[in-house]
Amino acid sequence: MTAHDLRHHGDAELAPGLTDLAVNVRAGTPPEWLRAVLHAALDDVAAYPAAGRARAAVAAAHDRPPAEVLLTAGAAEAFTLVARALRPRRAVVVHPSFTEPEAALRAAGHPVERLLLPAPAYRLDPAAVPAEADLVVLGNPTNPTSVLHPAADVAALARPGRVLLVDEAFADTVPGEPDSLAGRRDLPGLLVVRSLTKTWGLAGLRVGYALGPPDLVAALAAQQPHWPVSTPALAALAACTTAAARAEAGAAAAELAEHRAALLGALPDGAGVVGAPRSSFVLLRVPGGERVRAELRQRGWAVRRGDTFPGLSPDHLRVAVRDPATSRAFAADLAAILEGIPPAPPTPRGQPRQPEEIC
Repeated sequence: MTAHDLRHHGDAELAPGLTDLAVNVRAGTPPEWLRAVLHAALDDVAAYPAAGRARAAVAAAHDRPPAEVLLTAGAAEAFTLVARALRPRRAVVVHPSFTEPEAALRAAGHPVERLLLPAPAYRLDPAAVPAEADLVVLGNPTNPTSVLHPAADVAALARPGRVLLVDEAFADTVPGEPDSLAGRRDLPGLLVVRSLTKTWGLAGLRVGYALGPPDLVAALAAQQPHWPVSTPALAALAACTTAAARAEAGAAAAELAEHRAALLGALPDGAGVVGAPRSSFVLLRVPGGERVRAELRQRGWAVRRGDTFPGLSPDHLRVAVRDPATSRAFAADLAAILEGIPPAPPTPRGQPRQPEEIC
């Protein structure tokens, strides 16, 4: 059951000279204004971090009281805190999905039951989740399938005596966030985890937060060390939850939708697009996926292997959405590989190709 490498992530696919289609962080980030915020925050690093302003900013952005906000060192810390604070009798993780929540639960000694969503749509059926589950974990939009589950279907999983953990790390990649539950305070046991990593390009800063009932937030906070979030990360949280920043994120999500359409339009028929992608990546199923991924690397492309996700196979490849020119170049190489056309003679070694526009 644990044969999958749950700790494998897209950054492991990267190497010098490869264009990055393996990591879903928005290209061209962080923006200059956010770089200035981080630079200014360095003036305050001699003092211990003070989280009050950032917590209030996040609370205001989601129309919640500060007691319902937990600031974390990235979304991954929230999963570890859940594993430490809770003692689930029947934990169910919905797959295919981001593997860190299951890895954290297993590391804490909790047995985990996997609910594998059926191909090819990988859509959530609330009735398939065991009624006895007292911890249910899923992502929305889901990494790596790029599926966006209807809010009503996800909300239907909430019930007294159950913690419903919804990973919304990619929620702000969807224009308008129509299926986010971040503002729902009426659902018992709902814990929504968010991240600044993807849209703002802050993977190295480790900054995120969780939203939930005050008693659950307090239980998770009790598992944190003092000062768990750094001063620069707190500054980023405050800056990225302003109305102006949220508007910028919304514009980026709208542009992303256009760029995703360009990628989908350029892909060859044999690429086998899975489902109806709604986030900053698409999932492909190609024959001979391991060979295709290796040949893509030879041609200068890094994509995310799919077989480390429960429910997927070596024929699955996750591809990040980039600017249309980059996507067209990738699609052309993929088409050539699927058609058995050998690569062109190597060009002199230079700088790795990079996406030309922000997606």
